[in-house]
Amino acid sequence: MRMTKIGKVGFIGLGTMGWRMATRLREAGYDLLAYNRTLAKRELFAAEGGQVANSGAEVSRQAEVLFSSLSMPKDVEEVYLGGDGILAHVQPGTICVDLTTVGLDTSRKVYKEATERGVSYLDAPVSGGPEGAEAGTLTIMVGGDKKAFEQVQPLLSVLGKNVQHLGESGLGSAAKLFNQYLVAVHSLAAAEVMAGAAKLGMDQKQLYNLLRTSYGYSKMLERHLEQFVFMDNFEPGGAMKYLLKDLRLSNRLIAEAGVEPGSGKVAEKVLESALNDGWGEKDMSGIIRWVEEKWK
Repeated sequence: MRMTKIGKVGFIGLGTMGWRMATRLREAGYDLLAYNRTLAKRELFAAEGGQVANSGAEVSRQAEVLFSSLSMPKDVEEVYLGGDGILAHVQPGTICVDLTTVGLDTSRKVYKEATERGVSYLDAPVSGGPEGAEAGTLTIMVGGDKKAFEQVQPLLSVLGKNVQHLGESGLGSAAKLFNQYLVAVHSLAAAEVMAGAAKLGMDQKQLYNLLRTSYGYSKMLERHLEQFVFMDNFEPGGAMKYLLKDLRLSNRLIAEAGVEPGSGKVAEKVLESALNDGWGEKDMSGIIRWVEEKWK
């Protein structure tokens, strides 16, 4: 059952997160048209009952609200600002919602171009991983015009439980980068503690159970250990290479705000070393196993 009187909804980017979010919108009753550059993913989405387009331009021309979920800042600029990009085809009055984690500067650049064309643009990165995307329990951090946010809030509520408008363009992206800074630093701290416990002959699961009711507990500790390390499975929910990308953006943002990102710089160097050792495509929780192996 549709939640609001919105016509065609577009969705560009059917990756790990995008697929799940697009599916939730479709199953909520929205008339959704999706596109992904990889043909195989388009065919799979169609096989599950979704409508697919043959190009991003086709989605852009038809959508009243257009979501994008991409990998890197350069992808956002290409998909929105390229000669055959979204802004070359959308109609004035369209609301574009980018769910990608990018820098504040990227969001504001696209916002400026969109505004000049009479198009609303919201930066709305998400947190909660594939499991949150599938369950519709994501945290969504939104920057941009309040009126546009209010218009698409019913759709965002299909995707997330904690949906907040942070203010002007770019502030949604900034909030997500602050989150990712903490994710990276907490992940490294968890890795060093677990490696130290192993070196002392301590049972890691027993230590974890103690930490769960102590001040040292964190959601990253729980996620990494319960879903990945203890299962000895590092197939990515969130690949380490993307965490490093986010952390580099976070460190730059914090430095530009006039604060020295000391712990973030340390975490960045460690993640770079892990990527050099071949962990980039593995889940970010793999930093725990990498540190353990490094200090055996």
